[in-house]
Amino acid sequence: MIHKKNAIFTALFALFLLIINLAFPSLSLTDIYKYVDKQGVVHLTNVPTDVNAQYVLVLREKRVQFNTGLGQDVEMYDTVITKAAKKYNVDSALIKAVIKAESNFNPRAVSSVGACGLMQLMPATASFLEVQDSFHPEKNIEGGVRYLRYLLNLFNGDLPLTLAAYNAGEGAVARYNNSIPPYEETHTYIRRVLNYLNKYSSRDN
Repeated sequence: MIHKKNAIFTALFALFLLIINLAFPSLSLTDIYKYVDKQGVVHLTNVPTDVNAQYVLVLREKRVQFNTGLGQDVEMYDTVITKAAKKYNVDSALIKAVIKAESNFNPRAVSSVGACGLMQLMPATASFLEVQDSFHPEKNIEGGVRYLRYLLNLFNGDLPLTLAAYNAGEGAVARYNNSIPPYEETHTYIRRVLNYLNKYSSRDN
């Protein structure tokens, strides 16, 4: 009976989220996962962190797909990017790739979880990096590149792990024994950034 009630609750909750998403498309919802513990209790979360749980995706966030073309906007911040790249010894093509994947070069971009600006800095990360205005292009890029440098050092230059931490958080990488978390969004993000990196590297050479 407990399992039946939990199944009904999960179905109703997923239906509720779907209705909200359809009724208010401007509200971005995160992916919702569920798992059932040994006691038959259903757990719902947007951040699957329990490595022993068998998560099932019950609702997917509506994604915003960016144009994959490089376009002319990539040159708008070249001076700032080059300056930060030299300061923190980070490949300028990588910086461009991250910006493209994160915000499509929109300095006013805000994600559903509150990440802001070109390099989509979370408020806590921006505070840690002493970035007072995440919507200021130069300050955002400065902070984002500084964070990339920190992550590259933390993971000994391992780029996929660095990108996984940039996307999902370094804590998520640590929880999975310094490996890429099993989040579809994170794996997709890494592939996108590496694809952009390859294009920008070829273009800059």
